[in-house]
Amino acid sequence: MTTTVAVRTAQDDYTTVRTAIGVYPITAPLVRISGGDRYEFLDLFLAKSSEYVEPDTVREALALNQDGSPFAILLHFEIGDDSWLLPRTPVSVDALTGYLEALDAPADVTVEVAPEGWGATAFEGPNAWAAAAAFVEFDISGLTLHGVTESAVPGEPAALAHLARVGTTGEYGYLLLSNAPEAGHAAAVEAVLAQGGAEVGAEGLARVQAEAGMAVYAAGFAGLPVHEADLAWMVDWNRVGEFLGSEELVKPTAENAKITALAAPAGAAFAVGTPVTAGGQQIGTVIWQAPSANADEELVVAKLDAPFWVPGLELSAADRDGADTPVRTVTQPRVIARSLTTRIH
Repeated sequence: MTTTVAVRTAQDDYTTVRTAIGVYPITAPLVRISGGDRYEFLDLFLAKSSEYVEPDTVREALALNQDGSPFAILLHFEIGDDSWLLPRTPVSVDALTGYLEALDAPADVTVEVAPEGWGATAFEGPNAWAAAAAFVEFDISGLTLHGVTESAVPGEPAALAHLARVGTTGEYGYLLLSNAPEAGHAAAVEAVLAQGGAEVGAEGLARVQAEAGMAVYAAGFAGLPVHEADLAWMVDWNRVGEFLGSEELVKPTAENAKITALAAPAGAAFAVGTPVTAGGQQIGTVIWQAPSANADEELVVAKLDAPFWVPGLELSAADRDGADTPVRTVTQPRVIARSLTTRIH
């Protein structure tokens, strides 16, 4: 007898994250920072101060290059006596190592990039809380957004693990850090499958992230400065001059070009660099197209001149076949997350 195994598509993965739970391994390199001066070290390069960071929490922060261009968006965890970093945007181990080594670190700081034996798994979706309940001994509703708690890895009683309530999609999201990463991932997959979820790939996940307004997670910064990449909200402007690259920052104004989301007819495909036009005049450029995982429409990210980045404008762009195609500026989040109306219980 021949067994047929169904091949999952990006649309299957997208639907899973939107309606159930999708689980996936974290491939970005973890960083562990220890020592009494670790907050001073973090303040050298994170665009948000660590002054008011609480224990057992996680936040998102932007790191810049010397010239003020964005280097990476990082998750910053405070767990026990250590700080942990995890890139949200694409960055290699070598690039991250070189970036951190170039900083003038205080004396009492130890930095470990990709510490041996540690890894992470994430799961997101409106039912993700039900899978997360398998990793804690208390009511999972007690783990609030951006909270971190000690956790267990089923089948690995000696393993160290921490569960954080943080995600990338606008749906409920959790991230499991562990020094038994293979066992932790297997346990997360089992918990997700038990709740009707599935393992998901990068394309379906990237589409949900883009609809949530965070296309940068998959697309990167496209060489844009902070103000054009629409990342000024991640900068503490009261600390300009105190962290790497901050003196080169440009404050956004209503006259700046910046990225925005465009909706296009389903099936339309656009090359990076394609001009976006209004009345026959170029007013922008396509930066990235999200994977075609939502059958309702295509979602494109473009850099548009002011004031064309406001929502609701009818514009045009040539698709890959050269056909003039209507596109429309839209607000984000583009899709209302089901988690907004799904109660944790």
